[in-house]
Amino acid sequence: MLTQARLKELLHYSPDTGLFTRKSTVGGKLIGSSAGAHDTSGHLQIKIDSRLYLAHRLAWLFVHGNLPAKQIDHINGIRDDNRFENLREASFKQNMQNQKKPRTTNSTGFLGVSFHKPNSLYRAQICHNKKVLHLGYHRTPEEAHQAYLAAKRNLHEFNTL
Repeated sequence: MLTQARLKELLHYSPDTGLFTRKSTVGGKLIGSSAGAHDTSGHLQIKIDSRLYLAHRLAWLFVHGNLPAKQIDHINGIRDDNRFENLREASFKQNMQNQKKPRTTNSTGFLGVSFHKPNSLYRAQICHNKKVLHLGYHRTPEEAHQAYLAAKRNLHEFNTL
C-alpha cells in the first residue's frame, strides 16, 4: 500500500497547479520532469513502484495523508485539472451529477436530451434517486436541454451549473 511518505519521497505535488514532478531519475525520466500520462478517459495516471495510480487520488494522499475512501470529483469537469481546489471527495452518485459532457453515444450533443423518433421531438429526462424522470418533449434539442438544466439545478446537489 502506497503511503504519503513514499509518495513524497518520489514526487513533488503543487496544489496550486495540480502538477506532479519527479524528485529522482526513474527509467530515463529526469528529476524535475512532469510525472504522469493520460489514460483513455483523459485522467492523468502515474506509475509508482510498478503500479498505476490516478493522479487526482495521489493529490488527495499527498495533502491528506490517506487515499480517499470515495471517488474524487473534478469540480470543473476537466479530468486532468488536479489543482487541489478543484478536487472533492464524492460518492458515485454525486460524481455522476457533475458530468459536463454527454456520452459519445448521445447524438444530440446535449446532456439529458435524446431524439424521440415516434413523434420527431426531443425528449428531456434526468435521473434522480435511481429513477428516470421525464421532463417533456420539445421541438429543439436546445429547448429540451434547458428543461434538463432547470431540473438539474433543483435536483442535483453536486451540479456546478
